[in-house]
Amino acid sequence: MVGAGTDAADLPTYAMHNDLGTAALLAAMHSAGVRRLVPASSMVVYGEGRYACSEHGRRAPPPRREDDLRAGSFENRCAVCGSDLSWRPVPEDAPLDPRSSYAASKVAQEHYASAWARQAGGRVVALRYHNVYGPGMPRDTPYSGVAAMFRSSLERGEPPQVYEDGGQLRDFVHVDDVARANALALGATGDGPASLVAYNVCSGTPVTIGEVAGLVARGSGSELVPDVTGGYRPGDVRHVVASPLRALHELGFRASISPEVGLPQFATAPLRA
Repeated sequence: MVGAGTDAADLPTYAMHNDLGTAALLAAMHSAGVRRLVPASSMVVYGEGRYACSEHGRRAPPPRREDDLRAGSFENRCAVCGSDLSWRPVPEDAPLDPRSSYAASKVAQEHYASAWARQAGGRVVALRYHNVYGPGMPRDTPYSGVAAMFRSSLERGEPPQVYEDGGQLRDFVHVDDVARANALALGATGDGPASLVAYNVCSGTPVTIGEVAGLVARGSGSELVPDVTGGYRPGDVRHVVASPLRALHELGFRASISPEVGLPQFATAPLRA
């Protein structure tokens, strides 16, 4: 499967690889009598995270306005009163709102897997990975993730470039914890009724993008300070932070490596070309 898309021109590629590839896999599994599946889903299926207004309760934010972004006002606002919204953890039953070709393809994968489970009597545990990092990541590709891009900048002797004000919140989960979540998910696909259940795979410790850049810089031993540019990409989401509770209560999964520990270590971990 391929990684995050950049614009609408990517739509046929994602439909071919993620959508058609998943459908072909499920058809082959049906023919072979395989009834258990753990697909790699993603936090991108949520789009924006979950937000609340202090006066009006839970709110789904409208798209951020271009003039606000140009002025350096990056937070989502309440559509009723205009005040800044506060982020909340996103549970697995949150509405799906794909905002890129990649995100749309990940939603489609879950839908295909759910249909297969009903038709074939299968059991699916879909793991919605958040920002995965760790040893063995590819070096310098569009799919490496922001932590790897920060590391590459530091290795070139350049300060990491941080968009907006650096305050965007995300969840970064170490690949060792991801591997453990996969093992637990396999054990959860045993006997039982046909179904698809999704779980967030996350550290449960949100960090800002600015903090990510600083932690990677610290681990590299560099004296370079991240450059908070104020630049922006209109399609980016502001905050998306997972709730770890369903995975904890139903899979017994709790991340063991916090970003505070794992991201500095990642600065010198071996990567692949």
